[in-house]
Amino acid sequence: MQLSLRERVPVDRIASGREALGEAVPRRALRRLIVTEARLAVREPAGLVWGIGLPVLLLVIFGNIPKFNLPTDKFGGERPLDIYLPILCAMVLSMLGLFSIPGPLATYREQGVLRRMATTPVSPAAVLAAQLVVNLMLAAIALGLILVIGTTAFGLSAPQQPFGFLLALALTAVALFGLGLWVAAVATTGRAAQAIAGAFFFPLEFLAGLWVPRQIMPAGLRDVSDYTPLGSAVQALQDSMSGTFPSARALLVLVAYAAAFGYGAVRMFSWE
Repeated sequence: MQLSLRERVPVDRIASGREALGEAVPRRALRRLIVTEARLAVREPAGLVWGIGLPVLLLVIFGNIPKFNLPTDKFGGERPLDIYLPILCAMVLSMLGLFSIPGPLATYREQGVLRRMATTPVSPAAVLAAQLVVNLMLAAIALGLILVIGTTAFGLSAPQQPFGFLLALALTAVALFGLGLWVAAVATTGRAAQAIAGAFFFPLEFLAGLWVPRQIMPAGLRDVSDYTPLGSAVQALQDSMSGTFPSARALLVLVAYAAAFGYGAVRMFSWE
């Protein structure tokens, strides 16, 4: 049963209870929460289907289209499939950040789960941490599959700048997961979180080049793409794939979005 505001447990009692139990219980509880959230991710596989299944499926479909495997002057002699690999990597992180994270967290708050946890020795922030850990694991699986399938089945090259590639992925994950947490913070219900996430997702994917690759976008549209989180992410990942370290501009744009979304999520997120 959801507690009302009048039934709120005093903060000093909660804190003293946590101090008496020590750090062992919260650490064990966090591990248990991660296992529980992972099981829920399998039982209600939004992240598995959209964050892993869809990008991998698109890679397989594109890889089996003959036209996508022919070098073209439009892409500087590269194949369209080479251009789409970084786009699909960015898509993984946007799918998980915008759909797999905000929905459950907004639903937990809507149903009073986070509020009830505040009366236990386990901080409600543990649920947030467990969600992030599970989605990072899903992202690692999806990105690993894309790279392995791309290089082994379709002859794509591995990233020529591995450090730059990993740095771009890390900054993209922080930015997109931060955006997902901000959506969870402002959404009043789980359904509202999905609606807000969708409003962000489709424009961001368009500007990332999913429908029209950045290389053939009109100059003005490409300039706009350069200053979006996914547009800058795709540019940084493509540079790393081709052997060029990501540009300072692309990395700074990602850092700025990561800081802005993270700050907004922290400032606006509430447990009830």
